[in-house]
Amino acid sequence: MGSEAPNWADQWGSFGDDEDNGKLVNKKGSSSGGKKMADVKAVASAGLDKAKDAATVGADRAKTAAVASAQKVKSGTSAGFKWMKNQYQKKSSK
Repeated sequence: MGSEAPNWADQWGSFGDDEDNGKLVNKKGSSSGGKKMADVKAVASAGLDKAKDAATVGADRAKTAAVASAQKVKSGTSAGFKWMKNQYQKKSSK
């Protein structure tokens, strides 16, 4: 039974075989793989740029809303204190 099964060298080849090494180099060094990677990087970069632009617009809108809200709080608080002051002065003067 042991003689029927192929040995390791028959299954995987030898390490010094130039023919296998050339195939491996050709697969790794093919220009289509590099082009595909460049395309993927370009698409990812474009997506990142769009995300940065959207985040910038969102941050600007949030800042504008926060400033407007802070102004409303400030004016409301000021009006409330003036009202309380007037109420106290009315009671004090009687």
